[in-house]
Amino acid sequence: MSKVSVNLSVNGSQHEVWVFPNDLLLDVLHDELGLADVRYGCGEGVCGTCTVQLDGEPVSACLLFAVQVTGREITTVRGLLGEDDSLHPIQECFLRHGGAQCGFCTPGMILTAHSLAERANRPSRAEIRYELVGNLCRCTGYTKILDAVEEYVDSRPSEGA
Repeated sequence: MSKVSVNLSVNGSQHEVWVFPNDLLLDVLHDELGLADVRYGCGEGVCGTCTVQLDGEPVSACLLFAVQVTGREITTVRGLLGEDDSLHPIQECFLRHGGAQCGFCTPGMILTAHSLAERANRPSRAEIRYELVGNLCRCTGYTKILDAVEEYVDSRPSEGA
């Protein structure tokens, strides 16, 4: 099997990488591009640890081949940072509420919650909980995470305002 050239758009930057057709997006982002914020969890798409946004929607990077995402925009949690590397407001909410204890699940949680906030103007706590069902956390018990996401969505301007 031969490597192929793939052009990836990650966090607004273009990258040409040579991959085998069966190289996972997770491995390419983490190992080839050095993005430590993309982490391996279960390798089966059930824990949410490797979540990235693909064209704004949360996906498990362990379930996609890198060759599948050519021409699409990939965002990792690092992509939410401001131009001066300032934290995104949702990241600040996670810090304020203690929604990140060990931090292992945090990138996936933040990207999933951010995607929900972009789609739904004011999701309820139940809707937030439902959206995060695919992201597992072993530290916080979820209450602090839900509080952080609620603060973030409540602090955003209402649509049409």
